[in-house]
Amino acid sequence: MANYDLTPRIAPHLDRHLVFPLLEFLQEGQLYADEDILKAKIELLNNTNMVDYAMDIHKSLYHTEDVPQDMMERRVEVVARLKVLEEAAAPLVAFLQNPNAVQELRADKQYNLEMLNERYQIGPEQIEALYQYAKFQFECGNYSGAADYLYQYRSLCTNSDRSLSALWGKLAAEILMQNWDIALEELNRLKEIIDSKSFASPLNQVQSRIWLMHWSLFIFFNHDNGRTQIIDLFNQDKYLNAIQTSAPHLLRYLATSFIVNKRRRPQFKDFIKVIQQEQYSHEDPITEFLACIYVNYDFDAAQKKMKECEEVILNDPFLGKRVEEGNFSTVPLRDEFLENARLFIFETYCRIHQRIDMGVLAEKLNLNYDEAERWIVNLIRTSKLDAKIDSELGTVIMEPNHLNVYEQLIDHTKALSGRTYKLVGQLLEHAQAQTAR
Repeated sequence: MANYDLTPRIAPHLDRHLVFPLLEFLQEGQLYADEDILKAKIELLNNTNMVDYAMDIHKSLYHTEDVPQDMMERRVEVVARLKVLEEAAAPLVAFLQNPNAVQELRADKQYNLEMLNERYQIGPEQIEALYQYAKFQFECGNYSGAADYLYQYRSLCTNSDRSLSALWGKLAAEILMQNWDIALEELNRLKEIIDSKSFASPLNQVQSRIWLMHWSLFIFFNHDNGRTQIIDLFNQDKYLNAIQTSAPHLLRYLATSFIVNKRRRPQFKDFIKVIQQEQYSHEDPITEFLACIYVNYDFDAAQKKMKECEEVILNDPFLGKRVEEGNFSTVPLRDEFLENARLFIFETYCRIHQRIDMGVLAEKLNLNYDEAERWIVNLIRTSKLDAKIDSELGTVIMEPNHLNVYEQLIDHTKALSGRTYKLVGQLLEHAQAQTAR
């Protein structure tokens, strides 16, 4: 299953601190040798200020209490640098920790800068020192302090590029602290900036969208409403184009979200076209599973892919999140995926067959005969499936369900207004860009 591990593809689009949770997951799952994971951690830590953590990993890796001299020297440098930055930012930090003083701040940044300079002798140098101090705290692994200082810095910063950098740092810190609601707010704030017309350049804009989607995986697969919101984000034309051109491995997460989403969305049909386009250029069991059902109608292959999908989910850091229930450990998304995957196979198979042998269907669903019968009976009871089971012959009989001509017309035209609105929006954007030139 290491062949399907996406960590090597995802990691280059993440802040190095965000890679640590992925390595922790892989280490627990023993997908790679423990020694390789520890070496990867040390390599990541080399460019951070988390020297004590690096020392602990070095001791575990080489089974010794001794640490290299360069690590000891690096620790002394970090402590000294932290003290210098702390002193430089001290006047502004003291101001921000004073509730009465903070009340003097207004929404007008220019007023705040003048007020700080006149009343508290706090100028641009101290504000810049706060940014450097916050960044250093982040590199040391103090994500809570970094998040607070970056938030305060953005309220005073007038440099748009530096403010954007601070927002990325704030988002990373909230993700690492697992504050999913706040992280989602920062994610949406960042998306709004990236999608704005004033963004630096089209190339940087596309690259930022790719980074945003990779970072969003932490949030969407931990937030209560994340599986719906990942479809809202990834399925937008600009983001889907970025996925297809630069990050097709992200299709795994979009496909999974479509499969486990209770409300089958109108976008699903369009997404299948994307799967069809990408099936020869990108290999992944989850996207191939959908291709087997909706493109090739190969149910035997779909049944085999379903087993591979289960392994992929269990070994994926975002999809394979475990929940402890008493003495048992479960992977909720795995269970939801398999249930819905069987439903996908059943619904599609039933559309092209009027009478289905229960034994054959059990094989397609990767269940034994009795389990398949109970599953289908329950499905017929809980949904509006127009079917019945012939127990004597061991078959499922589907009743024909043809849409009348009016329903077909409505079905084919219901998305027309949305497409027209999107087309008008693109034309207006193009016209505004031409006028700006």
